[in-house]
Amino acid sequence: MGRWTPADAEAAAAVREAKLDEAHERLAAAVDAMAGSDGYRRAVEFAARFRSRSLNNALLIMAQHAEAYEAGRVPAPEPTLVAGYRQWQHLDRQVVKGQSGYVILAPVTARYATADPTSGPWRLLPRGEGPGPGEVVRDRLTGTRPAHVWDVSQTEGEPIPQQPVPRLLRGAAPGGLWEGLAAQVVGDGYTLRQVPTAGGIGGANGLTDFVARTVTVRGDMDDAARVKTLAHDPLTAPTMRLPAVSPT
Repeated sequence: MGRWTPADAEAAAAVREAKLDEAHERLAAAVDAMAGSDGYRRAVEFAARFRSRSLNNALLIMAQHAEAYEAGRVPAPEPTLVAGYRQWQHLDRQVVKGQSGYVILAPVTARYATADPTSGPWRLLPRGEGPGPGEVVRDRLTGTRPAHVWDVSQTEGEPIPQQPVPRLLRGAAPGGLWEGLAAQVVGDGYTLRQVPTAGGIGGANGLTDFVARTVTVRGDMDDAARVKTLAHDPLTAPTMRLPAVSPT
C-alpha cells in the first residue's frame, strides 16, 4: 500500500463533496415531495418511527429506500430498522453483496474552549491540544460529512433481538415545570398548542414546525409524559441553549 499523498487527499475530498451535493439534492427533492398535507403527514409519521435520526436524515432514508423498492432491491416500500455497516456487524449481520447504503448527513464536531462559558470568547482547540487552566470545553457542530446506513432487509445473518416498546410516562409532573417550559417556547416567538391525540401530528408525541412557528404536544398523555415531550423539544432542550461560538 502506497503512502497517502496530497493528491489522494484532494481526490477524497472531491468525492466527499460530490456525495454531500448528491445528498442535499435528494433532500431538496424529498422536501418538494412533501408539498401538500398528505406528503407532510407521511414525512412526520416516518420521522416519528426513526427518532434517533434527524428529520433531514429521516427524509433522506425515506427517499432512498423508496427508490430501492421501486428498483426491486428491497422487499418492502418502507424501511423498518436502519444502522451503519459496523453496527450490523456487531449484531452478527452482514450487508448483502450488491446492496448500496443510503447516504445520510453525519455531524462533524470540533472542540472549543473558553474561560467564560457565559459570554466567551471561544477558541478552537487543535487536535491533541488540551484546554488551558480554568477553561471549559464543549463540542460544537462545525459541518456534516456523508455516511451510509442500510435497512435490515439489506442484510443477512442472526435474527434481530426484539426491540423494546417505548412506554409513556405516567403520573403527575413536578409543579410549575410545564409552565416554565411553555414560557420558554412562547418567549422564543412560537405558539404552543395541544391536539387531542397523536393522530393530529402524524403519530408523534410532539411536533415543532419551524415554518409555522408552532410547538404541538398531544393532549391524551399524563402530565409527566407531556412535560417530557415538551422538554425534548428543540426550543427547550439544553443542547440548543449553548452560547454561540465563532469557528475562528
